[in-house]
Amino acid sequence: MARVLALVPDLLFGSRVQAALENAGHIVELVAEPGHVADRLRDQPHVAVLVVDLTSDELDGAALVRSLSGSGALGGIRTLGFFSHVDTATRERAEHAGFDMVVPRSRMAREGADLLARLVGQAPPAVR
Repeated sequence: MARVLALVPDLLFGSRVQAALENAGHIVELVAEPGHVADRLRDQPHVAVLVVDLTSDELDGAALVRSLSGSGALGGIRTLGFFSHVDTATRERAEHAGFDMVVPRSRMAREGADLLARLVGQAPPAVR
């Protein structure tokens, strides 16, 4: 079981992600505003994974993770981002920003719990 903070402005997809992860035994908090992420990470010191919606026009997930990482706010928190499969530029930006795992949105929908399990395991993920 892991504590997860999920930045997903799309409430319908966010609910889907939350349900899948909670069904796998994880504790999930959804956040719709990027400005609340640093506060939540500070207030909940046991967050293991930050999930970020990279498809949203409302936020720059790559810049957010780069900033959080640079400020030390992420500490040992693993990061999982999901993007539109046709938007390879977003995937590359996220990878360069330091995301631990970046997957297409469809894969997040299908395999979210398994992906999270890989992230909270001992070995870093082998596939991006």
